[in-house]
Amino acid sequence: MSDPDHLHRQLEAMRPQLVRFALLQLRNSALAEDAVQDTLIAVLEQPDRFQGHSSLRTYVTGILKFKIIDGLRATSRERPIDCVDAESEDDAIDALFRANGHTVDMPRQWGDPDRTLEQKDFFRVLETCLEKLPAQAARIFMMREWLELETEEICKELAISSSNAWVLLYRARLRLRECLDLHWFGAQPK
Repeated sequence: MSDPDHLHRQLEAMRPQLVRFALLQLRNSALAEDAVQDTLIAVLEQPDRFQGHSSLRTYVTGILKFKIIDGLRATSRERPIDCVDAESEDDAIDALFRANGHTVDMPRQWGDPDRTLEQKDFFRVLETCLEKLPAQAARIFMMREWLELETEEICKELAISSSNAWVLLYRARLRLRECLDLHWFGAQPK
């Protein structure tokens, strides 16, 4: 980037979203701030590494993902995270499926996924839906789908069994699907 002031303004505008994302994963405001700060410093120290092959936000978020993974690994040795399993959800989830494992109600037609992903508002709605998830479910979803961690690594980090991780991940996906169905795909003009 040739204009350092422009880069500073862009990064400052992104900062609140980066902090929210980091906080969702790290569950500690000081660690989240540190991860974001380290990310911004990395970008500012070597601005020429950004080649423009993706958006600046995508580039910065990619760096932040690695800073978060580093933070998760560092804190995993410090304290285990307790998992609370809500048994009342089991019956509600079972009611969504037939005996053969297929859903009772088919999801609405979501249109062209590639076009949807390109729309900026989609990510705002997705972020809102993630914030509505129970903390543990949101964290596991983001670790698996966004940070691309393996299940074994997630289980070790959160001190849970793999079956518990898969149940929480499954519930998170169901809730996200429902939230996106209501607040994004259902709101799109046909």
